[in-house]
Amino acid sequence: MKKWLVRGLIAALVVLAGYGTWTLLRPGGLPEGIVGGNGRLEATEIDISARTAGRIRDILVDEGQMVKAGDVIAHMDTEVLQAQLAEAQNAVEIAEKQIAQRRSERATAQAVVRQREAELDASRRRFGRSDALAREGATPAQERDDDQAQVRGASAALEAARAQLAAADVALAAASSQVVGSRSRVQATEATIQRVEADITDNVLRSPRDGRVQFRVAQPGEVVAAGGRVVSLVDLTDVTMTFFLPAAAAGRLAIGSEARIVLDAIPQYPIPATISFVSDVAQFTPRTIETQSEREKMMFRVRARIAPALLRQYITHVKTGLPGMAYVRLDPKVAWPAKLQPRSRGAQP
Repeated sequence: MKKWLVRGLIAALVVLAGYGTWTLLRPGGLPEGIVGGNGRLEATEIDISARTAGRIRDILVDEGQMVKAGDVIAHMDTEVLQAQLAEAQNAVEIAEKQIAQRRSERATAQAVVRQREAELDASRRRFGRSDALAREGATPAQERDDDQAQVRGASAALEAARAQLAAADVALAAASSQVVGSRSRVQATEATIQRVEADITDNVLRSPRDGRVQFRVAQPGEVVAAGGRVVSLVDLTDVTMTFFLPAAAAGRLAIGSEARIVLDAIPQYPIPATISFVSDVAQFTPRTIETQSEREKMMFRVRARIAPALLRQYITHVKTGLPGMAYVRLDPKVAWPAKLQPRSRGAQP
């Protein structure tokens, strides 16, 4: 029971502190329908990280430097990947040479078969002519006998050719299977090459958008794990200020409402902004709200966003972390006071 009582007291103190802080910091002299709260400029942070573990070869940017989308930020060491790529490419070359060799062997075997068939056909034709002439007495019998011997030799050559043809068929079948296997190896190796080339491309770290280098988290020569941060950027075209409003004001605030940001460093230049976020969860308040007085102390987080076009116009002047005040207009019929009207020369963040 005592623990619950202590927790309740602590929660009440936190609520009172939060509400009191807002009350003290709430600006005076504002017309009814305009409220404000204090905050600091914030920008979207982007971490440039290594996709795979490795050593940083070099970093091409310094802290505070402006970069464009696509600019090379750093290089990771790719010696191992380059060796893997060379090995894979060599494997492809070997496989392609094996395919060419098998095709050459197949063509040679086919040529031998055709040669033996041609020799057999020529031997038979010569024997037929000499045999006819010998019967008519137009040629010596010895010539016919020689041609007959050549026919027998041709027959033996035919048998040898047939044996070679059978061996060639076996070689062709083996070569065909080797070609299929080699092609499969080529396809597998080419897939490996594509993967390694993608890894090498990923080891060139580029900026995903325009921004300013905030920190060099690591240095050349350091080894980072997969996903390890190398450089931190801030997108200066996405700048907001977060502040808190009580429930009565937050409940009347609409997304897209007009706002003004006044920085302590340049209070003479109110910056136009719009409300981009209103929290649906109260801050600095107990989980269970029972009384009306406690409901009035509920604080809601609100975010005002500066137009990207205005930020690009003064991109070299934009700095995050600057403190200031954010003002919102709850009643669109209420005119902005003169001190919150943008100057003719334009707001300067």
